[in-house]
Amino acid sequence: MEIHQVRYFLALCETLNFTRAAESCNVSQPALTRAVHKLEEELGGLLLRREHNLTHLTDFGRLVRPHLEQMMAQAEAAKSTAMHFLRMDSAPINLGVMCTVGPMRFMSFLAEFRAAHRGCEVTLIEGVPGHLAQLLLDGKLDLAVMAQPEAFSDRLEVRPLYRERFCVAFPVGHRFREKNRVRIPDVAGETYLARINCEYQDHLNERCREHGFALQVGVRSEREDWIQTMVAAGFGICFIPEFSPTIPGVLTRLVATRKSPARSRWCRSPAGVFRRQSPPSPVRSGGIGGRRRRRRRPEPAGRGRPIFRFRGR
Repeated sequence: MEIHQVRYFLALCETLNFTRAAESCNVSQPALTRAVHKLEEELGGLLLRREHNLTHLTDFGRLVRPHLEQMMAQAEAAKSTAMHFLRMDSAPINLGVMCTVGPMRFMSFLAEFRAAHRGCEVTLIEGVPGHLAQLLLDGKLDLAVMAQPEAFSDRLEVRPLYRERFCVAFPVGHRFREKNRVRIPDVAGETYLARINCEYQDHLNERCREHGFALQVGVRSEREDWIQTMVAAGFGICFIPEFSPTIPGVLTRLVATRKSPARSRWCRSPAGVFRRQSPPSPVRSGGIGGRRRRRRRPEPAGRGRPIFRFRGR
């Protein structure tokens, strides 16, 4: 049973005239007649009877008509839902966000998307890169915004969004405030507040060991806001991406690096990450993650233009 056969039969139910039904369906009368005959053969009974100029439904036709009307209504509803979804009029979006991504930068991204697609329902799911990557591969996320020092799985498509450098975060009144940049050896001896979910923590530890010291950890926490609050309260310092600080009283200075290879180790590039070979997604058509990384250096946090842009097809 094909949907056009059902549509032709229902048009006949309304007009009880093959010529007018064919015109309303924009097909020839023979084509409509053949389609209705095939439907009758499939259902196993006569749906209409033609007696001279009088066409009327059989008892069998009246019996199946409401079922076919319901089928047609459901097909139209499915088509309408699909169109709204692909146009992002009311598409549900599951968006993964690495827990160390700065919310202020991410809010500019989300606000612009919401302004363009007000009917979308966005669910934000926070996690570490490994967990978000698995959710992507399992089809439970449409997109994840994240970064990691090692390469992502070949099953994932990665589109860099922006670049940010690592800073040293410290409280008001700290000696680092007098510096334009903080050298790595300057951190030796400071009480360090460890961000457990920092995906670059092993690399940061290694860079410190290269300078002959190990970080003296005072507190560890999975909560980015708690670490920043403790920094502001004078409990210690921490390495943090330059766009992540949100707590008042947290000051930052960029890490001083001289050689180019060393400088690259103190940066990260958050990216929009998709699952490869996945069905067409409203996220892709709406432009999330489709913006390539800007060439120029981003403005400091809280200043300049938003780094995210959305461009539909």
